[in-house]
Amino acid sequence: MKIVVCIKQVPDTKGGVKFNPDGTLDRGAMLAIMNPDDKAGLEAALRLKDEYGAEVTVLTMGLPKAADVLREAIAMGADKGILVTDRVLGGADTWATSTTIAGALRNIDYDLIITGRQAIDGDTAQVGPQIAEHLGIPVISYAQDLKIDGDKVVVQRQYDDRYHVLEAKMPCLVTALSELNVPRYMTPGGIFDACAAEITTWGRADLKDVEDCNLGLKGSPTKIAKASDKVRKGAGEKIVPDSPEDGVAYIIGKFKEKHII
Repeated sequence: MKIVVCIKQVPDTKGGVKFNPDGTLDRGAMLAIMNPDDKAGLEAALRLKDEYGAEVTVLTMGLPKAADVLREAIAMGADKGILVTDRVLGGADTWATSTTIAGALRNIDYDLIITGRQAIDGDTAQVGPQIAEHLGIPVISYAQDLKIDGDKVVVQRQYDDRYHVLEAKMPCLVTALSELNVPRYMTPGGIFDACAAEITTWGRADLKDVEDCNLGLKGSPTKIAKASDKVRKGAGEKIVPDSPEDGVAYIIGKFKEKHII
């Protein structure tokens, strides 16, 4: 079994968020981590490797420093890493990103592709399903459990206060929730292997069946109108009730007014 896990290096918001003049994130100026949902997807792949001897390839698109998350993945147990990086790919929205990643995946043999549900820097949950659409393969999103049954994946798909059990024949794509599992730590031996590992680097010329008009900032139909690192809230309404009973009655009235109850 061959598994490809798409991971993303995202800003560590604890270190502050910085923007370029065009409203896109200045990724080169920020501390970065592996996206949490992607790490859960990687752990799912590594458990399938432990059980079935699967080969796990990790792939990321980003700046050259995104190779760091590939080495982290290799230190956790992945077999090899692929970095897709090129200046013409910068500023991509979800459409351009998924187009790029799909172009890279067309160079790889795979049975299963795993992505995170969404990235903490965009929160769109669009890239995984878009990749599947570009490749013409089935997709199951919001996976909270994943098993293999012959040539099929069996997924518990989270839905409100319950879940759906869905099956898809491989090759297919699954998007993982962070609740899917608890990712393992890097091992000392894995860290040494990751430091010595050769990261494959691809650029625009390595993307298959992709048109330039669908890449990078110029190929992104989504435009950023405004960007901010914090959403400022108003002071809110303050009251001084005459009694606890009056306070409770006021709160209940507000809940009814907002149709909460």
